[in-house]
Amino acid sequence: MYAALITLTIDPAQAPAAAAALMNDILPKLTAAPGFVSGQWLEPVDGRGMSILTFENEERARAAAPLLGGSAPGVTIESVEFRRVALTAP
Repeated sequence: MYAALITLTIDPAQAPAAAAALMNDILPKLTAAPGFVSGQWLEPVDGRGMSILTFENEERARAAAPLLGGSAPGVTIESVEFRRVALTAP
C-alpha cells in the first residue's frame, strides 16, 4: 500500500467554498479513483492543511495525483509526497 501525503494552504476567507469543493467535487473523484483505499483530511491550523490518502500501490497513488490539485477556491497545494505504508493499525 502507498500513501500520498499532501500539504496545502487555505485562504481562511475562502475556507467554506474550499470545503464545499472538497465534498462536492474532489472527494467523489478521489474515492472513485482506481486503487483508492482510504483518506484522512486533517483540520487546518493557521491556514495549513494536511491530507493522507492511501492507495493499493504506488502506481495507483501517482495516477491519482492530478485529482489532488482539484479546483478548490483559495487552496494551494504546497507538496505531495508518496511513501510506502510500512504498517497500519485499526
